[in-house]
Amino acid sequence: MQLKINSWILSLLLAGALLLGGCAGSDSAPDVTATGTATGTATAAASPDSPSPIAAAAAEAPQLLGLATVEMVVKGSTITIEVDGDNAPVTAGNFVDLVNQGVYDGLLFHRVVREPQPFVVQGGDPQSKDPNFPTDLLGTGGFVDPATSEPRYIPLEIKPEGAQTPIYSQTLEEAGVTQPPVLQHTRGAVAMARSQFPDSASSQFYFALADLSFLDGSYAVFGYVTEGMDVVDQIQQGDRIESATVTAGLENLQGGSQSGSSQESGSDTPPQ
Repeated sequence: MQLKINSWILSLLLAGALLLGGCAGSDSAPDVTATGTATGTATAAASPDSPSPIAAAAAEAPQLLGLATVEMVVKGSTITIEVDGDNAPVTAGNFVDLVNQGVYDGLLFHRVVREPQPFVVQGGDPQSKDPNFPTDLLGTGGFVDPATSEPRYIPLEIKPEGAQTPIYSQTLEEAGVTQPPVLQHTRGAVAMARSQFPDSASSQFYFALADLSFLDGSYAVFGYVTEGMDVVDQIQQGDRIESATVTAGLENLQGGSQSGSSQESGSDTPPQ
C-alpha cells in the first residue's frame, strides 16, 4: 500500500513539473498571454460528439489529414515516428510542417528525465540551434514563422475515445469528459510540450520513456515511435537532432510549406 501511495505522489510531482515548465522542468515554454500572440480563444466542444470550433490562428495552421511518417536521426541512428493526423490533425500538421521546413535539424534535446523513474526526452526549442545560447534558458523558445516574423502557437487538441472530433483548448477534465483519449501516453508516445496555458504549444515535443497515463487528457499526443525506441532510450541531454525528414504522407499535409526547404526558426520568443 505504501508503494502505491508513493508511486501516486511521484506521478503528481512529475505531472506538476511538466505543467509548470511546459515539459521543460524549471525552464518554461512560451507564455502565450505574456507574448500577446495567442489568447486561447478556441472554444471546447459542448460534448465529445459535437463540432469543436478552432481559434482563427489554428484554423489557418497546417493540418495533417491522414497519417505521415517522420524519420529523425540522432547520433547516426534513426527514430521512425508515425504521425497521426486522423486523431490530432492540427497538432500533427504543425509537427509535420516544421519537420518539412527543416526546423528541427540541429536542435538539442535539452531535457532528459530518467530518474527516479523513466519520464521524458524533450527537444524542439529553436534557440538550441545556437551553440552560444545559455543552456539554462533552453525550453523557453518556440517557432517563429520566417514569412511573418510571428510566433506560431497551436491549441491543445485531444480526441476522446468514441468522439468524432477533438476537444480544443481544454484538458479533458476541464471539458467534463470522462472518456480516455484515443492517443494515450504509452511508452514511445510523442507529444507536444506546453506551459500552463492550454494553447501555448509551438515546436517543443517530447518522447514518453514509459507509460505515463497520468498525463492523458492534459497533453496532446500526436504520434508514436514505431522503430528506434532503443535510440530514444540512449539520448542524453545535449544530443542534437541531426536531421528530421517526412518520408511518407506529406501529401496529407494541408496549409503547410511543402517545398521541403529548410528555414531558420525564430529564437526571440520571450521566456515565461
